[in-house]
Order: sequence, then C-alpha cells, then structure tokens
Amino acid sequence: MADTVALQLDREDFLARYWQREPLLLRNALPGFTPPLDAGELAGLAMEDEVESRIIEEAGGGWLLSHGPFGETEFHRDTPWTLLVQAVDHYVPEVAELRQLVDFIPQWRIDDVMVSYAVDGGSVGPHYDNYDVFLLQGEGRRRWRVGQQCDATTALLPHDELRILRDFQCRAEYVLGPGDILYLPPGVAHWGIAEGECTTFSIGFRAPRVSDLLSRMVDARLEGLDPQWLFTDPGRNAVSRPGEISAMDLERARALALQALSAECDGRWLGELVTEAGEKTCLPEPEEAPAWSEAGAAFLDDAARVAWLEQDCAVLVFANGQSREFDGALAPAIAALCAQRQWQRAEIETLRTSAQGEALLDFLVQAACLYSD
Repeated sequence: MADTVALQLDREDFLARYWQREPLLLRNALPGFTPPLDAGELAGLAMEDEVESRIIEEAGGGWLLSHGPFGETEFHRDTPWTLLVQAVDHYVPEVAELRQLVDFIPQWRIDDVMVSYAVDGGSVGPHYDNYDVFLLQGEGRRRWRVGQQCDATTALLPHDELRILRDFQCRAEYVLGPGDILYLPPGVAHWGIAEGECTTFSIGFRAPRVSDLLSRMVDARLEGLDPQWLFTDPGRNAVSRPGEISAMDLERARALALQALSAECDGRWLGELVTEAGEKTCLPEPEEAPAWSEAGAAFLDDAARVAWLEQDCAVLVFANGQSREFDGALAPAIAALCAQRQWQRAEIETLRTSAQGEALLDFLVQAACLYSD
C-alpha cells in the first residue's frame, strides 16, 4: 500500500469546494498505481456464496441483471457485460487499505469498496447514486460521462431492480486510466463505459437517513423522560367550540415535544446507528477469549465498524452497533486503534494493566471487531 496512501489531493480545498457539491477529476491521483486485485481474483470472489455480486449486461436495447454466486461459464457472454462485487474490502486486506486514501473523512461515513470488471463496451447504464463515491481506475481504461443533478423525481426506465435514467444529459466526459480518480457527490448522473477490459475500485460512502436519525434520537429521549411530565396549558382562554383543537393548542403541544427533544442526551443513539453492519456486511463469529498474554498484536476485522465519542470524563466506544462507556483515559488507545486498525503487543500489555483496559479488549472481541494474531 505504500504507493497508494499518498493521494494527490489538497484536502482542505477539496472539502471546501467539492465535497457534496461538485464532481472532481483527479488525474494521476495515485502515480504508478498497481491494483491490489485482478479480474480473475474478482471472478473468484463472485463465485463464493457469502459474497454479494451482480452481472449487468446490455442486450436488445435493454438491461439485464443477474445475481451471484456465479459459475465459471457465466463469465462468457456475447453482449457487453459488467461484474460488480460488493464489499471486497471485507475479504481482501489489500483492498481494505484503499480506505486510507480518504482517511480525512470520518470512518463511520465509509460504506465499502466495490470492485467492478467490464469487458469492452461493458456498462451499468446511466444512473445516479445517493452517496458520495471515489471511482479509482484499476486496470485498463473507462470512459466516464458526467450528467445532470438528479433526485427522487428524476424519470427512470422501467426495471424491477436497476435505476437506469430515462434521460441522460452529458455535461462532461473523461477517460480514466490506472491511478486516475473521479469523485462524484450524491445525485450526480454518471455513465461509465469500458474501453477494452478494465477494473474500477469504487470507494463508497453512506449517510444515515434523517428519518432514522430522528427515530433513534426520539427513542433515546423517551428512555430518559419523566413519565409524569404532562401537557400543561396555564393561562389559556375559554373556548366556545368544545371539540376543537385550536392553533394555540397545537403550537403548545409542538413546543413541549420540541423541548423534550432538545434536552441533552448522550451520543449512543448516533454512534450505534452509524456503526451498525450494513446489508452487505458479513461479520465473523466473535473470537473465543484470546490469550492476550501470548498475542503478538490485535487487529480490527476489515468488516468491523468502530467509532468513539468523548463525553465529559468518559469515552463512548461503538462497535458494530453496540456501545459501552469507558474511562476517558482510554480515548488515546481507541483513537490509535481506529487510525492504525491494530494494537501492537506493547499497547495490549498497557491496556491489560487496568480493569477498564481489559474490559475494552473484551468488548471489542465480543462485538466481532477485534482478533489476535
């Protein structure tokens, strides 16, 4: 990975001008980039039961979708086709390391690294996504056409599963070679077409739905509310229509509800939500009580989602949708684990000198996040 961590990008300028605003072509973003996975290895993954994979092909003026796992004969087709394999970073450590390229964005915002292979002319059609994505070109060349801003009202072609745009308005066009990156914010239409055989590594992000944020926040507040806190309306006027809910009643009820929501609560509701395993995640079984005294190091599983939040003198640690509070003195240790995705033996020994450190190790193991070598 030494040749891929130094992304040629002015991070502050990117965040100020492009992130969630405008597409950006990063020509030669990774000079001398050597893809960590080739087409044959990707096909091998697509033959595994636990791996989510699809093949999209254009035939007879329409788009066909097939779901894996695939057999070897299914990689021989007469029409242009594309193989897409989700969450390859959960299975191939070298692909997981590509996430370091965007380590200036919080880890909890990253979804997965999808890898695609296409034959000459292969495409998934003009479409848009609801998330940010960095499209890193691996082998070969792919022509990307960038189109209009889309939303839920944008017209699509009829299809049960694919979201192909009915009308694509090309506004820019680029041919990407190895090491080039195209960044696309949410909602921007795009259409990639392979020029010869090629692979693309898509570092995708995710964002929680506002409806989910509100639901989790409300649930958290309900747990802490006094059940004897009732609706009040001192100083109200007499009514002439007894069955009516007046505008003043409605506003009073709304104000009380907002007051209840605005009261402080810890960040568990957010941390647990954003570290929950996605549909594409295949979590390992928790390791049985590792012998830490014999371990050389401890590693975060590539599929693990871990985050942390400092509050007062404590640190809340979130692991695959679970949470636990620890002494704030452990914040540097959990920060180092998230940054390095491992603890060396000396760091493990330091943690084991305290009950809280031992508890942190156990929590991460039981959450199927941490394993020993």
